[in-house]
Formats: sequence, C-alpha cells, structure tokens
Amino acid sequence: MYIYADNAATTKTSPAAAAAMVKCMEETYGNPSSLHSVGQKAAEVLQKAREEIAALLGADFNEIYFTSGGSEADNQAIRSAAIFGARKGKKHIISTKIEHHAVLHTLNKLEKEGYEVTLLDVGTDGIVKAQDVADAIREDTALVTIMYANNEIGTLQPIDEIAKICHEKKVLFHTDAVQAVGHVPINVHEQHIDMLSLSAHKFHGPRGIGVLYARKGAPLFNLIEGGAQERGRRAGTENLPAIVGMAVALKETIDGMEESEPKVEKLRDRLIEGLSEIPHSKLNGDPKKRLPGNVNFCFEGIEGESLLLLLDQKGIAASSGSACTSGSLDPSHVLLALGIPHEVAHGSLRLSLSENNTEEEVEYMIKAIPEVVNYLRDISPVWEDLEKGEKQHVI
Repeated sequence: MYIYADNAATTKTSPAAAAAMVKCMEETYGNPSSLHSVGQKAAEVLQKAREEIAALLGADFNEIYFTSGGSEADNQAIRSAAIFGARKGKKHIISTKIEHHAVLHTLNKLEKEGYEVTLLDVGTDGIVKAQDVADAIREDTALVTIMYANNEIGTLQPIDEIAKICHEKKVLFHTDAVQAVGHVPINVHEQHIDMLSLSAHKFHGPRGIGVLYARKGAPLFNLIEGGAQERGRRAGTENLPAIVGMAVALKETIDGMEESEPKVEKLRDRLIEGLSEIPHSKLNGDPKKRLPGNVNFCFEGIEGESLLLLLDQKGIAASSGSACTSGSLDPSHVLLALGIPHEVAHGSLRLSLSENNTEEEVEYMIKAIPEVVNYLRDISPVWEDLEKGEKQHVI
C-alpha cells in the first residue's frame, strides 16, 4: 500500500481532464490568435473554457485571465494594485504573516521600491480578525491581499467579512485562493472579491496553468510583454490543452463537492482524532475552520525531515509544509506566526487528503505515524533531555 497524502502540494490529474487535454492536442492544435479556420476553431475552444470557468466562479468571462499558475496570478494582482495605487498617491498594502511566499516575496520587493506593507498577526488558531483588517486600513491603502485558505495549516480566513470591509472602504481586495478553489464554495461577485488567484493542479487539473480573476474595472498591468493575448494583459500563446483540462477538472470538482467534501472531512477528523493521542503533539490551526482535507501536527522532540523520509519508507507521502519551500532548513513561517517555538515547528507534519483517500488508508496512517514518531524520539538526545526533565516540554 502506498498512500498519497500530499494533495496540498499537488493533486493527481483526473482521467477526464487528461482525456480532454489529449483530445485538444490531437484535434485543436491551432493557435487561437490565427485567422485561419484551424486557429479560429482553437479560439472557440478557448472562449468556451473561459466561459465555463467564469460561470463556476460566479464571474463574467471577460474577467478571467489565464496565467501559468497561482504564483504568477498573485504577482500580477499585487503589482497591478500597487502601480495603480501609487498613481493616486496610495502606497500602503495590507496582508498577513501567514501568506504564501508568492505573496510575501512580492510584498518584500515592493517595500524595496518604496511601498509600506503591514503584515497582520493571526491568532493561535491561524485566523486573522476582520476587525484587525478594518483597523489597519488607511487613507493611503492601495490593496488588501489575504489568502482564502492557508496552504500549510488549512485555516479558512473570514473572506466575506474582509471583502465587505474593503468594498465599503473602496480599497481593492485580492485573495490567493489557490488552496481553496474546488474545496469550498466561492462566488466572486456575491463575495465582493476584486481579484482572485487559482491554480489548476490543486483540484485535479494539470500543472502550469492558472487563472487571475479581476473584476471589471480592477486595474491590471502586464508582467509579460510580447503579444496581445488575454486582451492585452498577458502575452504568450495560450496553453490551450492545459486550459481545457483545467476547465474540465474545475467543473468535475465543483459538481462533486457536495458529495466529496463531507467524506474528506470525516477522514480528516478521524485522522486528527488518532494523531492527537500521540503524547506531546499539537494540531496546528482551528480544528473546524479549516480545509476539508488538511491535517497539520507538530510532534515535540523530532525533526520533520526525518519523519517524512521514514514515512515514505512506510508508504506514506506527506510533507512538513509548503512544497514551494520544502528545500529550506528554516522552520515554517506560518507556524512561527502562530507562536510555536522554532524547535517545535521543526517537527511539523502536513497530511492533505482528497476524495481518493480511504478509511483504510487513514487507519494505516494512525498506526504508522506514532511508530515513526516513537522511533525518532527514542534516538533523539533532545527527547532524552525532555524525558529526564533537564528541559521543559513545550507541548
């Protein structure tokens, strides 16, 4: 048995999406910008996919811009709002300390360019308070950018409240919804969201394709120059097979959400229950206001890297946080923002489930993970000091 429990990093492409992509490559190989009939057939397929994705998000088709993924969409949304704000004398941006690095690194660059960034704290539950956002907004605030769901600990932010506040104060609001789309209901118009980023490979679509939703009137400036594609806002020949696959995967996921998500939540809650029995362990993030498939624990006295390697040997694919920073030796910035000490944050484990996981797999993980944790603690001098009382337990 090999268990894939790293769906927050990427999901398996659905057979329907893969089949649609192959069909597109074989039958609709033209460039959508070409005027001949082969190109115009491709343009029709592109438009149909745009309309389908827009409808699934509660948007208009001309508010959908195709990108290479969530990171590009985040960059374009934030930089566009920053440029637009600066032209009106507004160079203040609000975000949180637990954002994905696609957001944080973009904000770091903007700070070097003279912008002021306020990163809000979150509670120990991993959730930012909407009132804190309201209190941070100033006359010169150009943008509020807050993720819909955290990629590491799975916590769901009060997006409706935050978007309403921004709407009332006439401040642009962007949400990185890469982890949320396909897993929780979203309607961008009803929720007053100005800009939203998503990536297909988080909901059983292909890698390397995503969407930036930007409502009518929201400013967009180019990151990539070179052509008039995407209504002049994103140069480069559209990756039509990937776009088609994304549209199929998103429809399939959203249509099945009502049935699949309660099943995934049940698996999640059982896994949380089982792992909570491990001594000196801690669930990170609110136990209920989290993505249906997210389970994130810290285990005192161990290193996350060793835990992952040994779990892989036992047939469990997991992670210790964001796949985008898995090569880093530093503890998760998200866990540190929750007030978790460095030495404990190093021992984190993220398990992210999908509808493809089973009760049998969850029970296997509940059995195997404590075995690995106990083994690592038995060979750890840090754990020995904790058990002898020479150091104090933190959790």
